[in-house]
Amino acid sequence: MSNQPLNHPSGPGPLARSRDDIARLVAQDIPEGAYVNLGIGLPTRVAQYLDPNKEIFLHSENGLLGMGPAPVPGGEDPELINAGKEFVTLLPGGSFFHHGDSFTMMRGGHIDICVLGAFQVAQNGDLANWHTGGADAIPAVGGAMDLAIGAKQVFVTMEHVTKKGEPKIVSTCTYPLTGIGCVDRIYTDLAVLDVIDGGLWVVDMVDGLDLAALQNVTDAPLNVKD
Repeated sequence: MSNQPLNHPSGPGPLARSRDDIARLVAQDIPEGAYVNLGIGLPTRVAQYLDPNKEIFLHSENGLLGMGPAPVPGGEDPELINAGKEFVTLLPGGSFFHHGDSFTMMRGGHIDICVLGAFQVAQNGDLANWHTGGADAIPAVGGAMDLAIGAKQVFVTMEHVTKKGEPKIVSTCTYPLTGIGCVDRIYTDLAVLDVIDGGLWVVDMVDGLDLAALQNVTDAPLNVKD
């Protein structure tokens, strides 16, 4: 995988995964036949790395099912966008429907996996991804809450620390919550973590990073399977 240096207050870090590397890891973990919603931002990149030999159904809150990868430059259809206002493609058999029906799918447990970004994730799986208290913050939570609670599994993609070097994986979220105890797996530029029984378990780390260094940039206890 292509890597780039990560810098934080303790000095130069190991080689961190790029955003595309994170998206690629998520794509590898999505099983055949899954109905998947990709959140705004980094999660949308996952569509570019899905195995074309797997039948995976991508859903968007604005009423799309069966999306494909992003269109090639010049091939954009102005009538075909996702919930993040990005141009998308539609695979054969894809469908359009009212956004009310789309939210019924989300709230009714018909989405197998949703992939969301986050400002913070707590060790028990609490998710905060819509408001930081800033003056320019969006006024309401939107569909993220429906996805966080309605999907069968919630994957989070994000950088491990903020631009100021502050941990984004914490003991308790300090930002307003999107969902309580809803996150199952976290993919960052440094590691992959599972949330199991209220604790964080290390699944994978980037080359050159040891557990002590990862713990140093994580504000919650980390566990390692024997």
